[in-house]
Formats: sequence, C-alpha cells, structure tokens
Amino acid sequence: MFETWDLQACGGPQQRCVFSYLTFLEMEGNSQAKVRIRMAHASPASNPMELLARKNKRLIGSVELSSTEIVVGAVCEIDPLQDPRWDEFVKRHRKGSVFHTTQWLSALRRVYGYDPLLVSIGPTHGELSSNMLCCGVKSFFTGCRYVSLPFSDHCDPLVENAEEFDHLLMHLKHGVDEGDWQYLEVRPTTFQPGTATQLAKSDTYYYHRLDLERNIELLFRGFHKDCIQRKIRRAEREKLRYEEGRSEVLLKKFYRLMVMTRRRQGLPPQPIAWFRGLIASFDDCLKIRVASKGDTPVASILTLSYKNCMTYKYGCSDARFNNLGGTPFLFWKTIEEAKCNGLEVLDLGRSDVDNPGLVTFKEHWGASRSVLNYWRYPAKNQANPRPWKARLGHWMASRSPAWALKAAGNLLYPHIG
Repeated sequence: MFETWDLQACGGPQQRCVFSYLTFLEMEGNSQAKVRIRMAHASPASNPMELLARKNKRLIGSVELSSTEIVVGAVCEIDPLQDPRWDEFVKRHRKGSVFHTTQWLSALRRVYGYDPLLVSIGPTHGELSSNMLCCGVKSFFTGCRYVSLPFSDHCDPLVENAEEFDHLLMHLKHGVDEGDWQYLEVRPTTFQPGTATQLAKSDTYYYHRLDLERNIELLFRGFHKDCIQRKIRRAEREKLRYEEGRSEVLLKKFYRLMVMTRRRQGLPPQPIAWFRGLIASFDDCLKIRVASKGDTPVASILTLSYKNCMTYKYGCSDARFNNLGGTPFLFWKTIEEAKCNGLEVLDLGRSDVDNPGLVTFKEHWGASRSVLNYWRYPAKNQANPRPWKARLGHWMASRSPAWALKAAGNLLYPHIG
C-alpha cells in the first residue's frame, strides 16, 4: 500500500504537470515504507525534497535519503489541440499516424465531445520527447474511461522504449485507481504493456498493411488473379464510373451505401455528422471514392492520407452489384493514386479474427498480417457472453428502416468509442 500526499506548486495555464515520486524510506520499525508523492500543477524546476520537507519536516528529519533511493519521472498532461508542438512532433516521429493528428482529435471532440489528453515525459517547454495520446470518454451506458484512441484501429505510444510506455500507463492508471475513471484501454501495434502495469489483453484483431514500394506492375501481379485482378478488369469492362472528392453529393452517396451495408451486418451506421466532422477537419487529405453503374452508386470507400501512408477507413457497397467488382476497382484507383503521390504504405486497418471473409479479402491484395491486441486495466470481466442478445440485436437491425438505424447510430455511437 502507498500513502499518498498531494503537494501544490505553480504551473502554466495550458497544462497540468504531475510529478510522481516513489521514495523508499528507511524508518524506525519499518524498513520498506513506500510513499508516493504527487504534485499537481508543479513546475519541472520544483525541488521534490524541498516540497516534501515543507509538507512533513518531521518525517524528513527521521530518515536518511540518497539520490539512489528516488525514482523521478515528470509526467505532463497537455491539451494537444492547444499545443502547437504536437503536430510537428507527430510529423517527425516514425510511428506518428493519422490517428495522432489534431485533425482526427478535432473531429472526435466536435462530433462526440471527447476531450483529448496528451501525457508526456519531459520538460513542459522546448521539444516534446515521449508521449501517449488518449481521450476521456464519459458514458453512463458503457462507463467512463480513458481510450487510446476512440474509433481508431490503432494508436501507438510515441515513445523510445517499453519502459517509457509503462511509465505513462502507470500515470493514467492512477486516475482509474483513484476512481476518476472506470477503466483504461490502449491499442498499440508495437510496445506491449509490461507486467507491472497490470493491463490485460481485452480484444484481439488482425491488422493488415500493404507495402507500396514495388512498381505498379509488380503490385498488380501480386494480387489474387480470380478475386482481385479479374474483378478490376470486370469493373473496367462494365465501364463503372469513378468519382472522388469531399462534396455533400458524394457524402450522401457514400452514406446511403453505408446504411445499406450496416443493415446487412445487423448494426447501426455511424452518424453522418461524424463523416461531416472528418471532412471539415481533414480537407484534401480525405477522399470519398464512389463507383457507379450509370447513375446508381454501387460501392464507396473513404480514405485518409498522412505522411507516407494511405489509410482505408470505411467501405460500403450495394450487394446487388458486388459481381461488378466495384470495391476492388476503388481500391485499385486508391493504390494508383498513392503510388503517383509517392506514398509507401496502404493501411487496411483491423479485422475481427472471426471474420475470415474480410481477412481473406485483404490478403488477396498481398497485404501482410500481424496480430493487434487491445489492452485494458482493470481486466475485462470474463463473464459468459449472451449470444442470444447479440443475435436478437442483429436481427432487429437487419429489419429496421433506414430512419430507425440512423437514429440508433446517433444515440449509441457517442457511448461506443
């Protein structure tokens, strides 16, 4: 058990800097008393021993402290939307992705009201060094939690090593232990939480990426001949019309197909306000791509481009026209554009491990597969699921009119992130 003392000092108006000190004190009759000292609104220049001495002079006078007995880590809490250093740091960091950008964070705040939080190791001024991004999701329905990051397939900590990742996790964990939040969830592709953090695997997915560094002819020859190459040629023979952009007209075509697709899947669609929020945030980096047979939209995908990566985020189609190859045709157009712009990777996102159709589709493009684990503290309740409830929900959604599905999506998605 830890005894916790909160010590107040001064800090900047835009951020809260918290120092966590773990001191092993040798005291009479207690050789391993542990004390955690947390200083809210503290300046990095503050001397922890001076503050501790002012808090409890008698205790300091009764023990002998040496520098080797103190583990010091300064963890600053910053609003990334208010700190101009953040976007520059994400651009420089090799693991910085579209989900780290202020554009993505702005859309999350504007549409769902999620407040982003950046926890950072190091000085409050100068260049950022090691950071982790999350959002506070407040829901009476699904619980109040930290998520890194809502509606994002993955979100890596932008740190140099696993020890820094664990240090930041321990900081966020403190908010759960104190009762401010019910749980913490992270979605890294690289570092895994250490044992000491007590985070446990909560969900497992497959994650696919397609390397675009080969020339376009070799890429095409690497596609599955029957399931990809022939469908692209079929779409060209059918003279499917290709449109791209961010207009309200294209958004409505995309969203109509999205509602149809989600009904087939037995799920409500994301609110149209979410897609409008993304369009407003990303500008030219977002494209809605639509394939049509005559005047009838048959397939659509939404992509985001950032640094050297094109990210496929959403896809939908009219199942009556799947034989025309509309979806492979759109992916091929996306790959051609990415190659033309010098991009190196197509991020195909996550797939449920029990969705072999989607996994196989992605691998038919020659994409590489890895395992993507989500982690949670405290561990998810392993109570037996009730599949009949899920089946009933899917049955109802698959038979609901479009207006009811949209209303359900507007109601539920703020609680899901």
